[in-house]
Amino acid sequence: MKLPPHTLITTQSDWHLCLQKLQAESRIAIDLEANSMYAYREEVCLIQISIPSQDYIVDPLGVPDLSGLGDIVQDAQVEKVFHAAEYDLTLLKRQFDWQLNNLFDTMWAARILGYQRYGLANMLEMVFNVKLNKRYQKSNWCKRPLSPEQLTYAQHDTHHLLQLRDQLAQELIAENRLEEALETFAQQTQIKLSDNQFTPDDFWSIKGAFDLERQQQAVLKALATYRNQEARQRNQPLFKIFHDKTLIELAQTTPSSISALRDVYGMSAGQTRRYGRQLLNIIREGLSAPQPPFPKRTKRPPEAVMNRYDKLHTWRKQTASKRGVESDVIISRAALWAIALKNPQSKAELGQIDEVGAWHCKTYAQSILSVLR
Repeated sequence: MKLPPHTLITTQSDWHLCLQKLQAESRIAIDLEANSMYAYREEVCLIQISIPSQDYIVDPLGVPDLSGLGDIVQDAQVEKVFHAAEYDLTLLKRQFDWQLNNLFDTMWAARILGYQRYGLANMLEMVFNVKLNKRYQKSNWCKRPLSPEQLTYAQHDTHHLLQLRDQLAQELIAENRLEEALETFAQQTQIKLSDNQFTPDDFWSIKGAFDLERQQQAVLKALATYRNQEARQRNQPLFKIFHDKTLIELAQTTPSSISALRDVYGMSAGQTRRYGRQLLNIIREGLSAPQPPFPKRTKRPPEAVMNRYDKLHTWRKQTASKRGVESDVIISRAALWAIALKNPQSKAELGQIDEVGAWHCKTYAQSILSVLR
């Protein structure tokens, strides 16, 4: 499908004109492109925005002040249409500290309606017979210049969203699911940022770390710290320095020569040449380093809480199966844990649990309370 021309925004003055158009709209479609596969800390590289009359592609590298967009994102009177918003909302919160209000998420709408294939490409092909080319999905979106083909790919991500939103909204109304969807959309906007700062003890999260011998764990800790330093200095993701599996094998085999490094999984000739001498030094030092203490175990909830959670989990699975949707459409895992922990004995007590929500309380209170009895 040939798209109408988009407007590329690369300067602050262009953005000012674009912003004036956006401020007149009651709803906008938004999507972001980031560079998580190419940078140590991902950043927003492109912002696609569609209104009924125009598609805009905003280059944040050329427009340093996007505060006007932040005002729109946070304005509860303006509906923001995303497809699978969680990742994008996390980016907006982390990079700009914007808290989005008034979301319509077309992916969640599709899931609530029972669509089995709800990726954007699948939805557009199913609803509008539009086929997307995924060739540029993993592009380095912060590398300039962007090709015309990349920009067209990016435009596709929002061009159809408002129309898709209207189609799904009609289906939600017909199925009496709109109230449920609106509550779910609101829950999706409650982004809790995780601490993504590196600590030396992060090596415990590498698959296989607990299977190593104690001194090998000390070597792995030193290797993981070195990998992080290199990744941050080179502004590359960790896996582009060394794969986790490479670190595990280095810690297990503790090679002591350049030739031995070449036999390690994932060690290319370039990596051996670039990092070899330093790796050998780190491995040698790690072999005499103090053995790292094991991380503190997360305290297991009381047995009564675990039993309640298991019963709630089974109820959710059965309810989802009868309705023909995935389990988390019925109620979130966080809500199940909150209910299991607080053990409400009445609808009023259930309604006081923030993770549940008014619609979910009204709809499922009787079933949930029955499970808890």
